[in-house]
Amino acid sequence: MSTRVMSSHDPSPSTPGADEVSPISVVLADDHHVVRSGLKLLLDEDGRFEVLGEAGDVAGTVETVRRCRPQVLVLDLNMGGESSLDTIPGLRSELPQTQIVVLTMQENPAFAQAALRAGALGYVLKDAADSELMNAILLAAQGRTYLNPELGARLATQPAQADTRPDNLSPREVEVLKLIALGHTNGEIASSLFLSVRTVESHRAHIQQKLGLTTRAELVGYARDRGLLD
Repeated sequence: MSTRVMSSHDPSPSTPGADEVSPISVVLADDHHVVRSGLKLLLDEDGRFEVLGEAGDVAGTVETVRRCRPQVLVLDLNMGGESSLDTIPGLRSELPQTQIVVLTMQENPAFAQAALRAGALGYVLKDAADSELMNAILLAAQGRTYLNPELGARLATQPAQADTRPDNLSPREVEVLKLIALGHTNGEIASSLFLSVRTVESHRAHIQQKLGLTTRAELVGYARDRGLLD
């Protein structure tokens, strides 16, 4: 499964025109009616999405997703004081055709890690929903990952554990590999780490040579298997 992290400045993912394909079906889960209404208005006005149902608590979310079977579930992490994180693995196992995008106020990278490990494909902060949510849904519907760029950069620059730097990768190469695995472009990596794009390209070439890997999917799998994103 390929991954891609897009910033609010990136163009929308390449998709056919709205008149050529069916809209992406979505269920909205948030315990605040005003939030759901705002999200529904945002998606309805775009034309590439169809909101099939809404839910305001964890139990209602499971019931609605089972009934509607959407392509994408937009899920708040905390509804009515109850965490929805534990429901993600079960939903993904029961309804693998439904991808999950988390929309939350939680800016702690640990929550993003936990959500992605549980099976979510997207992690969007509510204060950036107007610029990021549609991209995250589009990518999730394609089986691709979206992580809020700021959180992605914070995750990638966290110090690696001594035993998570295999195959003689340098600390800088580990940082670059993390960002590659999170889907950042070479330009985004360069900006996050204050490097030139050419230097990032050089680091990436060295990483691929050391690991004997050639594709982004292989690099993502390697990073996850070695716990570099934990």
